[in-house]
Amino acid sequence: MVLLQLKHFNGVSHCPSVNPWIQRRERRAQKIMCLQAQSVAPSRTQRIMESISVSGEVGGAGGTYSYEALKKLDRVWSTICSAQTIVQEPQQVVSSIPGLFSQSDLANKAVDTFDVIVCGGTLGIFIATALSFKGLRVAIVERNMLKGREQEWNISRKELLELVESGILVEDDIVQVIAAKFNPNRCGFEGKGEIWVEDILNLGVSPVKLIEIVKKRFLSLGGVIFERRSASNICIYEDAAVIQLVEDNVLSSRLIIDAMGNFSPVVKQIRRGRKPDGVCLVVGSCARGFKDNLTSDVIYSSSYVKKVGESEVQLFWEAFPSGSGPTDRTTYMFTYIDPQLGSPKLEELLEDYWDLMPEYQGESLDNLEILRVVYGIFPTYRDSPLPAAFNRVIQFYSLQFGDASGIQSPVSFGGFGSLTRHLGRLSTGIYEAISGDFVDSYSLSLLNPYMPNLSASWLFQRAMSAKQQSNISPDFINELLYVNFQSMQRLGDPVLRPFLQDVIKFGPLAKTLGLVMLSKPQILPSIFKQVGIPVLVDWSGHFFMLGYYTFLSTFADPLIRSLLSALPSRMKYEWKRHLEAWKYGAGMDYKL
Repeated sequence: MVLLQLKHFNGVSHCPSVNPWIQRRERRAQKIMCLQAQSVAPSRTQRIMESISVSGEVGGAGGTYSYEALKKLDRVWSTICSAQTIVQEPQQVVSSIPGLFSQSDLANKAVDTFDVIVCGGTLGIFIATALSFKGLRVAIVERNMLKGREQEWNISRKELLELVESGILVEDDIVQVIAAKFNPNRCGFEGKGEIWVEDILNLGVSPVKLIEIVKKRFLSLGGVIFERRSASNICIYEDAAVIQLVEDNVLSSRLIIDAMGNFSPVVKQIRRGRKPDGVCLVVGSCARGFKDNLTSDVIYSSSYVKKVGESEVQLFWEAFPSGSGPTDRTTYMFTYIDPQLGSPKLEELLEDYWDLMPEYQGESLDNLEILRVVYGIFPTYRDSPLPAAFNRVIQFYSLQFGDASGIQSPVSFGGFGSLTRHLGRLSTGIYEAISGDFVDSYSLSLLNPYMPNLSASWLFQRAMSAKQQSNISPDFINELLYVNFQSMQRLGDPVLRPFLQDVIKFGPLAKTLGLVMLSKPQILPSIFKQVGIPVLVDWSGHFFMLGYYTFLSTFADPLIRSLLSALPSRMKYEWKRHLEAWKYGAGMDYKL
């Protein structure tokens, strides 16, 4: 229309192709039309996600698959990035009330009474069942239906058997929940080399089947589940913790376990809306049509730092065969970044994922059927785990495990495997706290103490995060990882395998650092530039404490343990928690 209207300017016929003024108008109009088309046209991510039938969303990390949920999470992420130090003023969910609890305070509403109430059921069902197995009366409050997500959890058989030891499963259940098995497992470094291991994250466990089995066991042990319910407030009295549900139910217990994650209103209140110190962004998909689908990637690092949005990021990958079909495979792409203006959104990462994943996996996107798209935000805090801030309330996700624990490992972000490792310790400690009425904030904080091997993980995240506008070589992170993994492989399984299963031990770590410095001394200046002197100084303190805890667990533990039976009950409880902190904080619980 623009061209037709301009053909007879001032009554004189002009050819648009030779008139400069018309050419400029034509180019301007085309540019406007192009910008309008771009603003309307859906992204490739939107087209892919809206073409997939979405059902069975359960909420939480990896439990939502729709494009709407992705955009909602990106809005949350943008709020975090744009904040200075406080993301938002938290709602005051927990309040302490002096005096004893009286039912008359609630206008004679009926009150259900329990020993323990677990808020949040997806991972909370495990601690709830372990405590029920010990004879406690336990309830779960879950805002959705309590069921597992479709996306599988990856773990080793050794870690899965720890659920049997905790009384949650029997060995026959193990066979039912394993959806996929695969070996060997690769740690790859693009353009550098690769290391192959066996039995590391080599099982795909169906959360749907696993939680269904655990749920049945929990109910058979007398547990009670309040599904599609959420807590409006928690009142802490001297003798009870009382939850007012939005649906008008009132529940009372001796202890509340908050298993609602890092976005839990209780955690937000404790952290006072503080901005996370770092974040791991994860995107990925489960797709059908992979021809080579017998092995997995525990970690695979891209060769160079890449620009996504306005930020430089180092991209990492994981890939696992899926139990939904012989050619089905789940591929994750993730990066560690500081939350700041210009940080890439999840949708921007997904746009790059569609370009990069086919090259990484050696399969054209045209040959694959995308079954679902997965994504998540995992914040981390340097001061994790959180000590208990209230009497009778403890944060389950700050108890050294769970993707939302605020602690990240360099391999699996501190996920399902760390839950299985700490479950026996925690269920025993919580049972003893309730039995002895040691439910004040100090006694509960002993259940999630400082552990130097976990705090040392902060350095690994710093080393794996691309620095903005840095003079460090863009292939430095990939090179650093390769050198470290190569050194661990040379030192053997006692060094490599614990690290791959999120356990950091003093001896193996010291040997690895020593070998890296001897074999690749020229990399040291770049390490100082990458992580920064303050972080290295802080980490050195944790490294020293890791050695100290190793010494205490090796030599002091046997002596003190022999004296425990003669101690008063409270002192005995406290010393048992100290011994556990030394043992687990030094990684001495890990056995090959």
